[in-house]
Amino acid sequence: MEFGSDNNAGTAPAILDAVVACNGGPAPSYGNDPIMARVRDRIRTIFEAPGAEVFLVATGTAANALAIACFCPPWGAVFAHEAAHAEVDECGAPEFYTGGAKMRLVGGRDGKMTAADLRARIAATGQGDVHSVQRGLVSLTNVTEAGSVYSLAEITALAGVAKDFGLPVHLDGARFANAIVATGATPAEMTWKAGVDVLSFGGTKNGCMGVEAVVLFDPSRAWEFALRRKRGGHLFSKHRYLSAQMDAYLDGGLWLDLARHANGMAARLESGLRSVPDVAFAFPRDANIQFVTMPRRVHARAMAAGAHYYLMPHGTSLDGDPEERLLCRLVTSWATTEVEVDRFLAVVRG
Repeated sequence: MEFGSDNNAGTAPAILDAVVACNGGPAPSYGNDPIMARVRDRIRTIFEAPGAEVFLVATGTAANALAIACFCPPWGAVFAHEAAHAEVDECGAPEFYTGGAKMRLVGGRDGKMTAADLRARIAATGQGDVHSVQRGLVSLTNVTEAGSVYSLAEITALAGVAKDFGLPVHLDGARFANAIVATGATPAEMTWKAGVDVLSFGGTKNGCMGVEAVVLFDPSRAWEFALRRKRGGHLFSKHRYLSAQMDAYLDGGLWLDLARHANGMAARLESGLRSVPDVAFAFPRDANIQFVTMPRRVHARAMAAGAHYYLMPHGTSLDGDPEERLLCRLVTSWATTEVEVDRFLAVVRG
């Protein structure tokens, strides 16, 4: 019963097969392989963006940090939600790769910023004063770290605020496929049509072995990104192994099928948990992540039965008052089965 993270799931068979298939014989290195050319064309078609430039890296942290660095100067401020992955889970990588940009955090319920709060935060950041950090970039996350999903209207409103101040917009889409499935939006609608300038398009959390695409809707930034990727140590020499993953991921809409399954398993889990009196939901469940509270004794019973998930905050102990309610995060993936979900629900019900 694995609900710890979609990172814990294995590689989808079709993607693993593609990696093996690309291993037969030599291929041009550093992104010049023919598979990468096909990936670029696929992404341009999917996003209705024939001029977009596409780069692959192996990790989400590299995708986010390099994308942000390409659009935000060292003296700039990155405006993001206080729980954004770029703030709490990347060990200062955005600051490092930008050469010193500062995170300027915005609060908000359910992991989301509001347009009004973002506007106030940007307005309160100095501009034109040599003694102050300058306004740099807005970074959004969809799916959010709370498991909620920004609607198209919300993304458009937030990007509109950024544009009012002349700022570019980055979208952290580590779970972009899950957000697309949850909203029914098209990739173009959720990105450049809404005002997004650069997207970190995730694959690793949704069935890939380890690959993320950075999609630059402003192609004038492509050369700078290429240099930053190389200088940052994220240009793979045997790049075809990244290309093959992304190619298989996109082929025939597999990326959406995998996300649809993950979201569906989360909906099944949510439906069952809502019938358990001991369970309460901390945030809305929009995609494949949900946060719930249960008594410590229920957590202890579930984990003793083999369930794996994380208590929040990390480091929370199973020792203590058995009736104390503890928060946990439950994540489903492309590999989650109905059997796992139903067994977990049976254990929680006792």
